[in-house]
Amino acid sequence: MKSKLKTKPFWRSRGYLPHYDGGQVSQFVTTRLYDSLPKKVLERWRIKLERGEISDFEIRKRVEEYLDSGRGECYLADPRVANLVKENLRHHADKKYKLYAWVIMPNHLHYLITPISPYTLAEITHSNKSYTAHTANKILNRRGQFWIHESFDRYIRDEYHFLQTIAYIENNPVKAGLCKRKTDWKFSSAYEN
Repeated sequence: MKSKLKTKPFWRSRGYLPHYDGGQVSQFVTTRLYDSLPKKVLERWRIKLERGEISDFEIRKRVEEYLDSGRGECYLADPRVANLVKENLRHHADKKYKLYAWVIMPNHLHYLITPISPYTLAEITHSNKSYTAHTANKILNRRGQFWIHESFDRYIRDEYHFLQTIAYIENNPVKAGLCKRKTDWKFSSAYEN
């Protein structure tokens, strides 16, 4: 179901993370598998943040490193599931959003989009996660939660941030040690361009 886009951008929260509904503002989205980062690890970091022992930036850095280490079941490493996620991203491109860059890692997904009116970022992420979770569970002959409930999103501030985000997304497999060149990783926009 499509809803009307809000007339003004606004912040909202679906749980732990704040989200910015900015209309046709480019957004960097990270969605991870449900078991890629245990709650107890994240909670330990949050306690350290509250005590002032680490910064918010340090938590983001730790999350990136943890995800890149390939923890959890890594269902996205299965080419059948990775192809499903890739085809779903591409299917909605130019219909619900402009898709600029994407990468499917073994336990998480990054993409850079600009929503197309009347679709909101919340509707886009929900739709993508719902369909791929249901279908991936069939492919893997499993039941239960597939994605973590909330995605991490960050709105793009300017052209420099936009270009840096594309570089980050497309170089993620290299940084994680999965390949030597960004164009070697089959499940990415760098490979296809």
